[in-house]
Amino acid sequence: QVQLVESGGGSAQAGGSLRLSCAASGDTTYVRSMAWFRQPPGKGREGVASIWTGGGTTVYAESVKGRFTISHDNAKTTLYLQMNNLNPEDTAIYYCAAVRVRTNSLLTGFYNIWGQGTQVTVSS
Repeated sequence: QVQLVESGGGSAQAGGSLRLSCAASGDTTYVRSMAWFRQPPGKGREGVASIWTGGGTTVYAESVKGRFTISHDNAKTTLYLQMNNLNPEDTAIYYCAAVRVRTNSLLTGFYNIWGQGTQVTVSS
């Protein structure tokens, strides 16, 4: 089994930055894709960014393009999300997800391994 643990959430001012991490442990040998999702207050979970762990191909939601960067450290089996120029609409619980096939999907149904989430709050 694979376990995912997110960290790095917290509070930031609009225009500020935060860096999220997701540490993967367990049998990560066959994990091929990872992604970040978020769930704003009172709304559904939405895809933010995805990456192929072996090849680095990335996809971003339109709302975060140019501001967020997803990356993966194979040696540390850790996923990152660098978030710059934050705005209050980025306030949400951020989740890390993984799957054992190659996909760049930002749909929740494509991923079957999930972390517990980390809160990000951006104030104006």
